[in-house]
Amino acid sequence: MWGAIASSMNSDRPNPDVLLAEVQEQEARQKRGRLKVFFGMAAGVGKTYAMLEEARARAAEGLDVLVGYAEPHIRTETEALLLGMEILPYKIVEYRGAKLKEFDLDAALARKPAVLCIDELAHTNAPGLRNQKRWQDVAELLDAGINVYTTLNVQHLESVNDIVERVTGVTVRETLPDSVLEQADEVELVDIAPEELLERFREGKIYRPEQAERAAKHFFTKGNLIALRELALRTTAQRVDDQMQDFRRQEAIRTVVPASERILVCVSPSPLSARLVRSAKRLAAGMRSDWVAAYVETPASARLSERDRQRVEQNLRLAEQLGARTLTLRGHNVAEEVVAYALAHNVTKVVIGKPQRPRWREVVFGSVVDDLVRRSGEIDVYVITGEAEDPQARSAPRPAPARRWDWRGYLAALVVTAVATAIGWPLYHHLFHQHLSNANVLMLYLLGVLWVATRHTRGAAVLASVLGVAAFDFCFVPPYLTFTVADQQYLWTFVVMLLTALVISTLTHRVRLQADAARHRERRTQTLLALSRELAAARTADEILTVTARHVAEALGSRVSLLLPDGDRRLLLKADSNGAAALDEKEGAVAQWALEHQKTVGAGTATLPAAAATYVPMKGSRGAVGVLGTFSKAPDDASGTERRQMVEAFASQAALALERAMLAEEARQAWERVEAEFLRNTLLSGVSHELRTPL
Repeated sequence: MWGAIASSMNSDRPNPDVLLAEVQEQEARQKRGRLKVFFGMAAGVGKTYAMLEEARARAAEGLDVLVGYAEPHIRTETEALLLGMEILPYKIVEYRGAKLKEFDLDAALARKPAVLCIDELAHTNAPGLRNQKRWQDVAELLDAGINVYTTLNVQHLESVNDIVERVTGVTVRETLPDSVLEQADEVELVDIAPEELLERFREGKIYRPEQAERAAKHFFTKGNLIALRELALRTTAQRVDDQMQDFRRQEAIRTVVPASERILVCVSPSPLSARLVRSAKRLAAGMRSDWVAAYVETPASARLSERDRQRVEQNLRLAEQLGARTLTLRGHNVAEEVVAYALAHNVTKVVIGKPQRPRWREVVFGSVVDDLVRRSGEIDVYVITGEAEDPQARSAPRPAPARRWDWRGYLAALVVTAVATAIGWPLYHHLFHQHLSNANVLMLYLLGVLWVATRHTRGAAVLASVLGVAAFDFCFVPPYLTFTVADQQYLWTFVVMLLTALVISTLTHRVRLQADAARHRERRTQTLLALSRELAAARTADEILTVTARHVAEALGSRVSLLLPDGDRRLLLKADSNGAAALDEKEGAVAQWALEHQKTVGAGTATLPAAAATYVPMKGSRGAVGVLGTFSKAPDDASGTERRQMVEAFASQAALALERAMLAEEARQAWERVEAEFLRNTLLSGVSHELRTPL
């Protein structure tokens, strides 16, 4: 009982590291300015108009409002809102003979208004300015404590750039990282119907005539606008959901807030589990909600047969193919881990299968379903009768896993019992016969059980428990050297001793399994930490690839290849743990498919499974920057969920490091171009001066 109370207290107690991080984040936000983004599906929905209306309202309240940059777009309604407002003078930049109007960042920082309006957040600044993008200017303003109002269209988000290109056929060049929108303090969706936007377009209120004709052919069609509107609405809805999660975390709300449905299906090694996955998919599709498939790994999972492990992997893969996000939770109690995850991630419904065990086992050992229902609180629990993939699986008994006999453990149980008896006999019968109770000899046998349990299997510990009771009865309970018991109270002593020994052996075995699992997680964490440290120190792409290949090969114990695209987006082998110079034609084609479709393919997957390796795209904020290939020694190794998650973590870290190196190289090239342009202008100015002087 006390253990359950302590476990409950520990699960409810906030994590001090999380609390410290939240306090530090709040302090940083208090020092920064607030960012409000007026978000829309396309040009002409009224983002600038809404921003200026909001700015005029703040100015009417007495706040110091400054318009840093506004695009009126020849719209008289928008221009009217600018009348009477203080406007920051543009910074004129000469570029290739043209004079460009840009936002003056330094003047805005010197002026330091309470609210600053800056249109076109995704705009690319003219060469020669301090920052390449306008959102970087905004970041400096926020760091200086200035509140910023700005506008953004959905097609400028990096994560949807490829979707916009497929839908509209137009490649959007000016993009910004999604993190800019995610870090905004407020996002206001400016939305109108596509028909009304098209009417504005035909009236010439959005583009000049020379731009309108081109836009009408490629972008401003009803189908494109409907698709863009859906993207904008989904992005805003996800933003609202993230705000709800932040609010629940900050206010320490442990109850589920059913603002939107979220489904969690519990996957197990049962052959009936595939039905649960499909039922959860249908439930999520009917509710148009996100869903997650989770497998809880407990200490008992270490005893699963290879067939059961493969079935877990198949069920998780099935969930992934059906659109779920899969994960593996680790803990001692299945229901406790499921409820903890559901509360932390605002899951509203949990799908679990009906128990197939006999009723007496549920009474003795407990039922996961009953425990989950008791702990669920406001979460709905759906208990579903599964149907096996194989019709015979329901009626046929599950084959017992091949048992490996721990002969050394059983021999150790015999030896330990004999040693405890050899020590207790002279102490009890000869040396301290008048002062030593036979109850004290019990401690020797319990100590022996504990020793066996810490070093061998639970079966060996159970044998040591039974042998200890028998030896105690035979040698230390009168009449001696016989199993006959004269005093009936010793029968209770034997029962209590046996139960105590069994509990000690069970708990010790469980602690061993948990320690093994903790060591396994620690090795994985240490591997990721070592890789991240070396990647942070690497400067060039070749160094990054070499470090990644070495660490991944050491972690997986198999061959690893890393491929990067050339100028034509054709993959070239850049690093290989075995020193190979190139992949064969078939493997190269599989890797190319993984890059182009940004999906994990190859061995252990449902796409191109005949390949010798598994190819994971290294995804960054700009898309796939390369491909990581891992060659498995055994076919079953490639399909493991834990191995796949580890490889994806390696690929993600390598992608971030490669992007950092690419951005550094781009910055260096941009600086060289600026220097070259400055040198050319200086040279031309000097030459023209020398030519004008004699004349």
